[in-house]
Amino acid sequence: MTPNHTPSDAPDRLVSGQARPDDTGEVGLRPQTLDDFIGQRLACDNLRVFVQAARTRAEAMDHVLLHGPPGLGKTTLAQIVARELGVGFRATSGPMIAKAGDLAAILTNLERGDVLFIDEIHRLNPAIEEVLYPAMEDFQLDLIIGEGPAARSVRIDLKPFTLVGATTRSGLLTTPLRDRFGIPVRLNFYDPEDLEAIVRRGADKLGMTLTPDGAMEIARRSRGTPRVAGRLLRRVRDFAAVAGRATVDQVATDAALRRLEVDALGLDAMDRRYLSCIVRHYSGGPVGVETIAAALAEERDTLEEVIEPFLIQQGLIQRTPRGRMVTETGYRHMGLAAPAGRDRAQLDMLNQPSPGDDNDAGGTRP
Repeated sequence: MTPNHTPSDAPDRLVSGQARPDDTGEVGLRPQTLDDFIGQRLACDNLRVFVQAARTRAEAMDHVLLHGPPGLGKTTLAQIVARELGVGFRATSGPMIAKAGDLAAILTNLERGDVLFIDEIHRLNPAIEEVLYPAMEDFQLDLIIGEGPAARSVRIDLKPFTLVGATTRSGLLTTPLRDRFGIPVRLNFYDPEDLEAIVRRGADKLGMTLTPDGAMEIARRSRGTPRVAGRLLRRVRDFAAVAGRATVDQVATDAALRRLEVDALGLDAMDRRYLSCIVRHYSGGPVGVETIAAALAEERDTLEEVIEPFLIQQGLIQRTPRGRMVTETGYRHMGLAAPAGRDRAQLDMLNQPSPGDDNDAGGTRP
């Protein structure tokens, strides 16, 4: 897959970590300071030290790389860093910077110490990266003006700035670009307890009376992602408002989320359709990813990068050299009994080579 290609994340999925057009309501729920930011304690504590050091020296903070799954707060942390530093904030994204002139216009308009946030930085054009290197290291911009024999090189001095890059796929960053970030910060999925606190704070800001067990019910189904938690909270509020409920408890929350087809583990209809396909049509696997993609009429990239990661994290499926297989935990979640002796028989079978099945199993692409 090329760096500029992003698989469809099924934008109609309620439990998708990617931003959706109807997520405008989440802006008002975002924390404004590091002290208000719930979760990611180590990352926040380290950023607090780096911010304080930069302010003490009256210098621009070193460049920061925020990487991790979507919806965990990378944009929010970038905004908080600028706010804590007391400097300006400018945001853009990798695909929006089409040519060197676009980058030059952004960089030359930055004031001393400002924060430039580039989302999806792994999707920067390689030619743009080459222009960005001296800007990050020496705060200088080298541009070629004109074409042919009349072309000339121009060097522009920039004011010191802090680049905050965000990516969901740090492995696609080129090594020269990754090495120029002095502060790499990894964001991890949230614990249900942290998500419960986020949900309760969001409910307060929305003027919604939510009981602790109702907040925990939303937290458990949010797939460890604050963006999903906020989205589910707003939908539960809609159901409660129409039903005329002044207080939303666990029973009301569960009823609303069931109507949204989000089950107790946070799986939606698309996840369950994937599991059902393997169990009912292929005896629980192993079955190649290409076969599953054809059966579900989905792209292989969508399965590998949108559906499968969470199912693997929850131990519901396994990726094996021969293909995908549903685990005993996956059977139990679907309310089915795993075939007796299935795991041992499959493990024995997986130890045997299967010529010609690598591509379909999803191990290594041609």
